[in-house]
Amino acid sequence: MNDLYIALIHHPVHNKEGKIITTSVTNFDLHDLARTGTTYGVKKFFVVTPSEVQQNMVNYIKNYWTAGFGADYNPSRKEAITFLETSPSLEDTCLTIKNHSGSQPLLVATTAKKTEKSVSYSFLRQKKQDGPPLLLMFGTGFGLASEVLDKADYILDPITGVNGYNHLPVRSAVAIILDRLIAK
Repeated sequence: MNDLYIALIHHPVHNKEGKIITTSVTNFDLHDLARTGTTYGVKKFFVVTPSEVQQNMVNYIKNYWTAGFGADYNPSRKEAITFLETSPSLEDTCLTIKNHSGSQPLLVATTAKKTEKSVSYSFLRQKKQDGPPLLLMFGTGFGLASEVLDKADYILDPITGVNGYNHLPVRSAVAIILDRLIAK
């Protein structure tokens, strides 16, 4: 079985007007996605932002929970947040994965819209059985910019609800998608 990585991308993403922006990192995303990823055996969770200030904040939070008081206070959080890593770009994230695993990852984007490149969960489960590592890319704000979607090898079918509303919090989307891909 190949390795699975997740990336929470803060740039380039869309705002509600469709403009390309950089979103802010949130503390809840760091903790919740690290815990969810650890639960499902994800190799590494990348927070992708070009902002050095935000990268420093993420590293400060990671250090707090992996060394000193935070690590002693909550060892299970330490275990989960240890595999959190910052990255300034998708390209740097892919290079880190290649250096870690020995091969370039397949890029799998997530979006709330079905596209021509959309694939099913069963298709992606098959891809996950062998071959190169997979990088699941999740957008913040109002979703991944087209330049990220264009780089994707695959785009995962969207999560659909029951009434047409489709704007899940990223923490929920990550949990649902990992469960659909990995749970037996």
